Amino acid sequence: MSNLADLVRNIPNWPKPGIQFKDITTLLKDPVGLRQAVEELSRPFETAGVDVVLGTEARGFLFAPAIALHLGAGCILARKPGKLPWKTVSQSYQLEYGTDRLELHEDAIQPGQRVLLVDDLLATGGTILAATELVHQLGGMVAGYAFLIELSFLLGRAKLGSAPVHSLIQYASEE
Repeated sequence: MSNLADLVRNIPNWPKPGIQFKDITTLLKDPVGLRQAVEELSRPFETAGVDVVLGTEARGFLFAPAIALHLGAGCILARKPGKLPWKTVSQSYQLEYGTDRLELHEDAIQPGQRVLLVDDLLATGGTILAATELVHQLGGMVAGYAFLIELSFLLGRAKLGSAPVHSLIQYASEE
């Protein structure tokens, strides 16, 4: 078993001064680490009755299909505006420098389906909260959240309510 945190490269001052970017490409290229990450992200939800795994743009897309296969579930994608070819529902969210939006196909989730939301990183929670709202708009139920990395000092987890939150690597400060 790998220490997954050792497979994440820290890049200081990118994309702007003061930010410590967590580069997961080094983990993705390691076959043992990648398999371990997918298995560990999936494990807490193996008996949760997940119907659909939702991956958020863009790095959530890297894990969601593999987790869906592991759980025997379908996979859907929450995209930035204008990227989905069918009728969509959308939700805006705050960024530190403005707002953005996520969209889902309006038929991506059937009422009552249990949805696992997946992203590579939980920071302030804005993106995943927008995805959560889309799940609710379509009548889905949140089965839980899975993140490779959590920046716990930004307190995003506190905004996610009572659904289970699982992260593999936690950073308690800007390291």
